[in-house]
Amino acid sequence: MIGPFRAGRTVGAVGVPTQPNVFYIGVNNGGVWKTDDYGRTWNPIFDEAPTGSIGDLAVSPSNPNIIYVGTGEGMHRPDLSVGDGMFKSIDGGKNWQHIGLGDVQQVGRVIIHPTNPDIVFVAGMGHPYGANTERGVFKSIDGGETWKKALYINAQTGAIQVALDPNNSQIVFATLWEHQEGPWENAKFSGTNSGLYKSTDGGETWKKITKGLPGASDGLGRVWVTTALSNSQRMYAMVSARNNSGIYKSDDAGESWNLIHTNRRLLGRDIQVHPNNENVVFIANVASYRSDDGGKTWTSIKGAPGGDDYQRLWINPLQPDIRLFSADQGAVITVNGGKTWSSWYNQPTSQLYHVATDNQYPYWVYGGQQESGAIAVASRSNGGQISFREFIGVGADEYAYVAPDPKDPNIIYGGRVTRFDKRTGQNQFVGPEVLRSGKVRFLRTMPLMFHPLDDNMLLFGTNVVWKTLDGGQNWQQISPDLTKKNPEVPKSVGNYTTDAHKKMPQRAIVYALAPSTIDKNIIWAGTDDGLVHITTNGGTTWKNVTPPTLTSWDKISQIDAGHFNKGTAYIAVNAIRKDDMKPHVYKTHDFGETWTKIVSGMNPSGPVNTVREDYKQEGLLFAGTEREVYFSNNDGASWESLRLNMPASSIRDLVIHQNDLVIGTHGRSIWILDDFSPLRELTKLQSQNNYLFQPSDAIRVRHNVFTDTPLPPEEPTAQNPPDGALIDYYLGKAVNKVQLNILDQKNQLVSTFSSDDVAEEIDSTTMRHPTYWARPEQKLSTQEGHQRFVWNLRYQSPRGAQRSYGIAAVQYNTPSGPVGPFVAPGTYKVQLIVNGATTERSITVKLDPRSQIGSEAVDLQTQLSLLCYDNYNKLQTIRESIDNKIATQSLNKNSQVALNNFRGNGKPRSISFFYGSIQASDLEDETLVGLQSKLLYLIEVLQSADTMPTVKTTEAVNVLDARVKELLNRWKKIAK
Repeated sequence: MIGPFRAGRTVGAVGVPTQPNVFYIGVNNGGVWKTDDYGRTWNPIFDEAPTGSIGDLAVSPSNPNIIYVGTGEGMHRPDLSVGDGMFKSIDGGKNWQHIGLGDVQQVGRVIIHPTNPDIVFVAGMGHPYGANTERGVFKSIDGGETWKKALYINAQTGAIQVALDPNNSQIVFATLWEHQEGPWENAKFSGTNSGLYKSTDGGETWKKITKGLPGASDGLGRVWVTTALSNSQRMYAMVSARNNSGIYKSDDAGESWNLIHTNRRLLGRDIQVHPNNENVVFIANVASYRSDDGGKTWTSIKGAPGGDDYQRLWINPLQPDIRLFSADQGAVITVNGGKTWSSWYNQPTSQLYHVATDNQYPYWVYGGQQESGAIAVASRSNGGQISFREFIGVGADEYAYVAPDPKDPNIIYGGRVTRFDKRTGQNQFVGPEVLRSGKVRFLRTMPLMFHPLDDNMLLFGTNVVWKTLDGGQNWQQISPDLTKKNPEVPKSVGNYTTDAHKKMPQRAIVYALAPSTIDKNIIWAGTDDGLVHITTNGGTTWKNVTPPTLTSWDKISQIDAGHFNKGTAYIAVNAIRKDDMKPHVYKTHDFGETWTKIVSGMNPSGPVNTVREDYKQEGLLFAGTEREVYFSNNDGASWESLRLNMPASSIRDLVIHQNDLVIGTHGRSIWILDDFSPLRELTKLQSQNNYLFQPSDAIRVRHNVFTDTPLPPEEPTAQNPPDGALIDYYLGKAVNKVQLNILDQKNQLVSTFSSDDVAEEIDSTTMRHPTYWARPEQKLSTQEGHQRFVWNLRYQSPRGAQRSYGIAAVQYNTPSGPVGPFVAPGTYKVQLIVNGATTERSITVKLDPRSQIGSEAVDLQTQLSLLCYDNYNKLQTIRESIDNKIATQSLNKNSQVALNNFRGNGKPRSISFFYGSIQASDLEDETLVGLQSKLLYLIEVLQSADTMPTVKTTEAVNVLDARVKELLNRWKKIAK
């Protein structure tokens, strides 16, 4: 996960009154998170679950280790996700169990009895895009083992809220809402069964509350209610209706209501009362609001009027100044009544719609984020970890496609269309002027991308396809309207179908574009109402090639043009808006004349948002669903999960960047699978044999140490990719020993590793050190299956240096002591030896592309470094001989003194050796250990940067080389 640490839409929010530092949040597609330090840091606790879509969660007041989570977003909106019902933990979120209600799809609210954690109420919203019977208010009295449908009207009416009287748990309120989202963008349907219900016997029987409230004839919609802890007679409600919307108040425990405020800006998503004062009320909406006079007047207390979009409020009943607010930007906590708040820039729950990468090194990843504009994050930093320093906004609006200019990574296009310049921060509208005329249709997300075969051609989709060759100065329409003239109404609309729907005008847009990587004139286009078109002449003519099984409003979420055959294309079809949660992926190899559905192996409940073909290995495909990433190495005949350590989330886009798979999620920010190239060789793999995969080219990079104070551990950071070469191998079964050799062009051993090597004991603090990863990442594994090892692109660590130099971590800036010099750029051999059998591959090592060093300088740097390295090892051989003589032979006192004086006491005389002191030392004062320390120091100096060694450094190397030769001559005499 590379970030950004910029939170996304969060609906569930709850704290623990008796543990005021502990809070839990449920992110719409990001799982469940916990903080135990008032929001300073957040940690995910739901990552093993099969869904990341959360609607609400509740902690038992009588036993805070018991947590219930209701999955599914818990809201109706044009872009949403669904879940898998209810989950429960009895150990504070360490482990989770699924406890039913799997077809509810969206949970609006979860409430636990104050003294009995086995009594639970759930507001089930039901299918957002169709009718189903598992909806309404559910109750369990056995901790979720069984559920009773406590309040139900019909298959179109769900429950959005259930609430207990805080002073009498037998009194329960529930709000039902008859509402359904539609198949086309912003379509929504409502019925006449919405309303507020009350039970006085713990949810066994209910009566509908109507006095003072709008009714069916007023177009009653959502109702949110809250009861004052200080006075259960006082209640407040937010009521949405066609007529008489507003804030309502009750002074008789909800039996009758009065309208007290009609400002529609207050009609939001949650309403709460101060625990100690029945006249202080809070509302969550676009901003958050407060009233101190029982709802008569209101003040905005937090949030931009333009769109923080608050979702849920929680106020600690024991310490009311402690509050948790959740919003489309994440969750924030105040401990002083709202004077200051924790950050939402510490939650990596961004909701990306699409992602793109640029051509620089390290490459940056771009995407449009829900409610927060477009962003860019670096895939690697110079400080050993990706922090907030590597994150910027790039001008485009939310939901946007982002298209970095392939010729200049400082220029970023996005949205509808803007041109953003990183250097100045200036943003210019450069889209087709006709967009402002109302003569073309556009929605929140429209395709925008450069043609892979023409760096000047920027393509853009509305209801027609556009192109520009001059950065948006001029646009050309290259297609007619590609959407359906008279789209039929899907069956999922059901009872809400009207004659007007049957005759409705065109509403759809071109939702997906795929220019060919083989032929510049081939472009595929897909619409969100179920059509696929292709042009083979650059847009002069288009042909409808829609798969015959697709019907109206099957959204063509993404198309990928084939990389090996002009007639090949893959389409991802998301039919969630037709109440269809099944995966749909199709392929064609004949320009759309015939299509084959390819979904075998995918979860039967998980719409597909994206599909990509590898550009190197024909038939290797990747797909992103509402749950996880899949891959296929047989052109889609079968799929396997590639989830690995990823949490479940909605995968909205995939980008293959060289050998990396870049993943844009809609709730867990951006993820990268580093070097997936072993998947390209799976067809060559025999399960019973051992196999060494072809290593990818390796880039020689350095971890630059922070020149200022390192970031504190609680500062959110993401992980850099490993430094060095990723070497992957497969073992058909567990073996006794694995050895890995690296050889140079002359077949000279550069480095060797063995499964018998003693692994270093590394603590977490050391692993956070920016230079830790200069060393190999782990020891070689002998276990069955796929294994990965990281070679740090260096010669073997100097013999004995780690054991003998206790101050090495300070002197050489690495936690584990000195490391060998970098290998020079070039081709090397990798030998894998398993139980005596050798397999060999080649690997290419390249310089950091940002380096300005020339070949002459590289040669000199390598030559001098290896001279110091070889001289060190020569001296180490003598040192080991001396140690052996002293330990194993009977020597007289004079001999022992002579050997010890020659050897030295095991510590260098100083940490920094100035070049002048190197030259000024007398040979008689030079000890073996002191000379070794100087050699190691010069290796560090030479290897610190890709630059020409200075004259003084070269002179110092030559001086020490002469000293080594002199010392070797002295040793010959002493050894006799």
